Amino acid sequence: MQHQLVLVIDFGGQYNQLIARRVRECNVYCEVKPYTVSVETVKQLNPIGIIFTGGPNSVYEDNSPKCSEEIFNLGIPILGICYGCQLMAQSLGGKVVPAINDRVREYGRTKTFYDNDCLLFKNIPASAISWMSHGDYMEKVPAGFKLVGSSEVCNNVAIADETRKFYGVQFHPEVNHTEYGSLMIKNFLYEVCRAAGDWTMSDYCRTSIQQIREKVKDGKVLLALSGGVDSSVAAALLAEAIGKQLTCVFVDHGLMRLNEGDEVEKAFSKWDINLIRKNEEERFLTALKGVTDPEKKRKIIGEQFIKVFEEVGKQIGSVDYLAQGTIYPDVIESGNGNAATIKSHHNVGGLPEYVDFKEIIEPLRMLFKDEVRQLGRELGLPDYLVNRQPFPGPGLGIRITGEVTKEKCDILRHADFIYRYELENSGISSQISQYFAVLTNTLSVGVMGDGRTYDYVLALRAVTTSDFMTADWARIPYDILDKVSNRIVNEVKGVNRIVYDITSKPPGTIEWE
Repeated sequence: MQHQLVLVIDFGGQYNQLIARRVRECNVYCEVKPYTVSVETVKQLNPIGIIFTGGPNSVYEDNSPKCSEEIFNLGIPILGICYGCQLMAQSLGGKVVPAINDRVREYGRTKTFYDNDCLLFKNIPASAISWMSHGDYMEKVPAGFKLVGSSEVCNNVAIADETRKFYGVQFHPEVNHTEYGSLMIKNFLYEVCRAAGDWTMSDYCRTSIQQIREKVKDGKVLLALSGGVDSSVAAALLAEAIGKQLTCVFVDHGLMRLNEGDEVEKAFSKWDINLIRKNEEERFLTALKGVTDPEKKRKIIGEQFIKVFEEVGKQIGSVDYLAQGTIYPDVIESGNGNAATIKSHHNVGGLPEYVDFKEIIEPLRMLFKDEVRQLGRELGLPDYLVNRQPFPGPGLGIRITGEVTKEKCDILRHADFIYRYELENSGISSQISQYFAVLTNTLSVGVMGDGRTYDYVLALRAVTTSDFMTADWARIPYDILDKVSNRIVNEVKGVNRIVYDITSKPPGTIEWE
C-alpha cells in the first residue's frame, strides 16, 4: 500500500521536526527534505501537500535559502510558516522588507484574529493566542492573495490564495504555545489537501514487513542489538519478516549499565531468533585509551562495532545485510545535507567509510521515539521492553567526559544504578522520559570522615519529552534528589559531589556528549 505523503521542506527552521510530528499525529505520513530538493524529486514523491518551514534568514537577502519556483506550478497545496510564508509571498510577486519598528515586528505570545471563512481557520475562534517570531514584514501581498489573519500590530499575519490552495502564516502553528495550532495543521491536511488519514502504525508495520521481505529475499541479516527500545523493536520487526534468516548480535562493549548485559541476554533468549553475545570490553577500552573528544569517541565506538559485526558475519558466512535501530532523531542530529552535525550517532554518522556488507537496513529510520514504542506494541512486545529507558549505542562512553577507563565505568555504573533505583522506587519514574548519571572530568575538594577528598563531580540528568527532538528538564522533588545524593557519596568510592542538570533541549542535548 502506498501511503499519502505530505512533504515538509526545511529552510533551517528550529521546529521542522515538530511540524512533521504534528502531521503524523493527524495520521498522515510526512517526510522532511532540505530546501535544495529538486522539482523532479518532489514529483516522484507525489505529495498531497507541501509545508515550508520557518528559518533564521531574510528572504530578500541574496544568499537566503530558496526552493525552485517551479514548485508553485505543480498544483500542490502549500502552507508556508513564518519564513516559508514570506518566501511564498516574495516568490509570487509580493514584497518582504525589514521591520523598522515594533508596529510590524512580533515575537512570542500574540493575540491573533482569524477569518473563519478561510479553510485553514475552520472551527477556530475568531481570536486566540499564537506564537510569533518574525522581524520582517510583508509590505506587499502577492496578487490573488487575501488577508485572513491579523494582530493588533500587524494586518497581514495570515494570507491565502484559496484558488491555488496557497496559505501562509507569520506565526508557528506547530508549537504548543499557539492555541488551536494543531487544528490549523489538521485543517490544511483534511480541508485543503483532502487527506485520507491512511497512515497508522498497523499499516506501517505491515508495509515494513513486506518491504523487508522483498529486499532480503533469501539473504541473511545481522542486527546490532543493544537491548534498548529501538534495537528491540527492530529485532521484533525483522524476526516477524524473515525469522531464522536474522541473527542478533549483542556486543557487550564494557560500557553498559550495571548488570545490563545479563538482562539483555536473558530477555532475548526467550525469542525464536539466533542470538550471539560478544564480550568485547578490552577491545573497546583499548581503542578509546587517551581519547577525550566526544566526536572521536563516538566514531571509534562505531568503528569497533562494525569490526565486531564483520567478524561475526564471516563466522556465520554469507551475511548480506547489517540492520540497525536507527530512528529519525538520530538521523537529524548526525547531520543530513545542509543540516549541522549536532553529534554523530554510532549507527549513523559514526560508521566507517567502508562497510563489508551489501547494504545497511534501518527499518525504523523514519520514526520518532514515541512512534517506535507504538510499533513495538503493535508487534506484541512486552511493556518492560517497549518502555525501557533509552540507552545510547556508545553507552557510558558518552556519559563519561574525558578519557574513558574501566575505573570510571565502574564508578558510573554504581552511581547510575543508585539514581535509577531511587527514581523507580519513588514512583515518579513513569513521569520522566529519560534519566541517567554523568561522570564529569571535574574533580572537587570534599570532606569525608574529617579528611580531605579530591574526587569526581557526578551530574544527574532527567528530562521529559515525547519525541526526543526537544526536551525539558524534569522537576524531581528535592527529597528524592537528597536521598540519591546521600547514597551516592556514601556508597560510591571516587565521587564526593553531586550536581543536577537543569538545561532544556535546546540549547543542550539530552546526552552530555
